[in-house]
Amino acid sequence: MNYEQALHYIHSLNRFGINPGLERIEELCRAVGNPQDRLNSVHVAGTNGKGSTSTMIAGALTACGKRTGLFTSPYVSEFLERIQIDGKPCDKELFAQCVTELEPVVSQMAARNMQPTEFEVITAAAFMVFEKAECDICVLEVGLGGRLDSTNVIKNPLVSVIASISLDHTAILGETVEEIAKEKCGIIKPDGKTVCYPWQESKAFDVINDTCERMNSSLSIPNVRGIIAVENRIAGVEFTYNSTRYKLSMSGEYQVYNAITAIEACRVLGLDEASIKQGVEAARVPARMEVISSSPLVLLDGGHNEDGGKAVAESLKSMLGGKKIFAVIGMMADKNVESYLEKVAPLCSFVAATTVADNPRAMSANELEEKAKKYCGNTVSFNSAAEAIEHANRIIADYDCLLVCGSLYLAGEVRSRLKNIF
Repeated sequence: MNYEQALHYIHSLNRFGINPGLERIEELCRAVGNPQDRLNSVHVAGTNGKGSTSTMIAGALTACGKRTGLFTSPYVSEFLERIQIDGKPCDKELFAQCVTELEPVVSQMAARNMQPTEFEVITAAAFMVFEKAECDICVLEVGLGGRLDSTNVIKNPLVSVIASISLDHTAILGETVEEIAKEKCGIIKPDGKTVCYPWQESKAFDVINDTCERMNSSLSIPNVRGIIAVENRIAGVEFTYNSTRYKLSMSGEYQVYNAITAIEACRVLGLDEASIKQGVEAARVPARMEVISSSPLVLLDGGHNEDGGKAVAESLKSMLGGKKIFAVIGMMADKNVESYLEKVAPLCSFVAATTVADNPRAMSANELEEKAKKYCGNTVSFNSAAEAIEHANRIIADYDCLLVCGSLYLAGEVRSRLKNIF
């Protein structure tokens, strides 16, 4: 099959939903020769920030001269953002070749009532791509949780990284931070090396620390006292960490903590400081307080849970305090919508609630509007994000900033449109 056919086939598996467990991915990988066993890997789990952290680590490895694979999710604009080699989407023909090899295996497994999920097939394809491309090392971002996530089929990562942990996917991972932390810590392997985000909730940190002690895994935690002179700007954030000055391409003070987590992971890997600095500074992740346009100012953010809302709110306060913000917000109904809006909506002068297109989990614009009204007096709903953005474009001169936020699915839907308009 060609790339378009491979993509269609992958998406056709979406109907099988989410089904945590390692039995199917183990069988799938075994049938194609266990490519994951021949890869050197860095494994990254967490609730928030794991995509940015993974991208920074991968960038540093590339800067160090390593041929580097990066597996991340979800994508925003292009599917193969999920499977990158040296910072670029992998070759389409190579991806299609791998999916073609997997398709008969998937059919055989389905006939035995072991139907692999979409994410499991994508994960196996990524392992195959990285092996065929002769990657020196690959950075694997966990899709959901950790312990039962399909990426956890790998045996001995060079380092396991635990990014920020908070409540999300509670129906699957558990209703408390401790329960969720236990799932995330499932990526920590015996006699390994672990790096932990510095500002964990105490209960989450206790789980991480206990797991490392039980697994005899060394634990490294960035020293936040080494951070000085943080300057948060629209174009990015600058800070000094352990006497080295960094200038990130991504804005938001929270990115500083993702960055020092990535820096510590790179040091555990033995990378030189110049490569670490180059990789961290060059990292860009779509829809993480992304500046689409500076005049007019248009920001796009895909954060979708309570901590995501907190991060957006802190960025707005530090960068746009007192400014007039027109926000287009769309969210999934299974997220903590109330908590997100409570943090973000009061900082906005106008909220346009919208329904994320073609997603059965999306909250309706009308329901989202009713919730947002509690926190912003000027709130309306639009049936589509396109209508909301067109309205914003007509009156943008009356505002200091257009913010589109609330969901990575919304970000993927509108990113190209925003770039074309502004």
